[in-house]
Amino acid sequence: MNFNLIGLIRAAVLNGTPLLFGTSGEILTQKSGNMNLGVEGLMFMGGAFGLLGAFVYGNAAGDGAVGWIAVMIAFLSAFAAGIIGSLIFSFLTVTLRANQNVTGLALTIFGTGVGQFVGELMRLKVGGNVSVSNSLKTAFSGSVFPEAMQSIPVLGPLLFNYNVFVYIGLVIVVIMYLFLNKTRKGLYLRAVGESPATADAAGISVTKYRYLATCIGGGISAIGGMVHTMTISGCVWNHTALAGEGWVAVALVIFCLWKPLNSLWGSILFGGLLILYLRLPIPFIPTQIYKIVPYIATAVVLVIVSMRQRREDQPPAGLGLNYFREER
Repeated sequence: MNFNLIGLIRAAVLNGTPLLFGTSGEILTQKSGNMNLGVEGLMFMGGAFGLLGAFVYGNAAGDGAVGWIAVMIAFLSAFAAGIIGSLIFSFLTVTLRANQNVTGLALTIFGTGVGQFVGELMRLKVGGNVSVSNSLKTAFSGSVFPEAMQSIPVLGPLLFNYNVFVYIGLVIVVIMYLFLNKTRKGLYLRAVGESPATADAAGISVTKYRYLATCIGGGISAIGGMVHTMTISGCVWNHTALAGEGWVAVALVIFCLWKPLNSLWGSILFGGLLILYLRLPIPFIPTQIYKIVPYIATAVVLVIVSMRQRREDQPPAGLGLNYFREER
């Protein structure tokens, strides 16, 4: 059996990129104290509406369709879908103070249903598989670097032979890290997540920061669904392709200890684990065992973190708790 390490690393990066968006978006949400378990639903909505935007643009523009415009439309469509879904979650949990866990699970069901409805509606309209033209597919899956850089031995395939979303995800994570750790607004957001009563007493609007973090974080997570649909699924709607991706992203948040930079290597690791059964099959190990390895790894990390009791490795103290100003 031939084993290609560079090919495995590339596959891990490409399969981990949707998880990178889903995880980083949820980290931002949870830093505000909101626990949105509806990432699965948000990613379904992002995948369906991202494909819808690119598909409608491609049909309207015909042979004159421009790749980067299709990419931007899909990106913004998915982001907008994620914001709308997260806005519903925020209204129920922040304004109406509904239980966050129950609301998140409801958002998973709602978002999955909406995504499936939009995807199947497109299939019925075209009478078959929903896809975009080959030129637009290249814009989504092709490398953004020139051929000369891609051809560099070892470094070319490892660094310069990915689609644009890999590098966008990297930029988003770095910006998120700098925002949370190097800016005053980021400090305010972390304060809201740690102790909303203290933040409120200091004049920081708990409602504003939770709404903004949850909606922007949800938008980023939804982009992960679009990336999966437009790259891994080949710009074709598959109603089962995204199943489980959102839950892996939620598990990855814990695995990364709520730190944005950790999501970079964590998403690559989980991406590799998710496709390891295809690259390194072991006859006596069932595929299902391979697929639960990420969750086992998350459980192990959670146990280790709980035993070490380091405050910097713990979730925000106010995570999952609604803030009642009257109890301050």
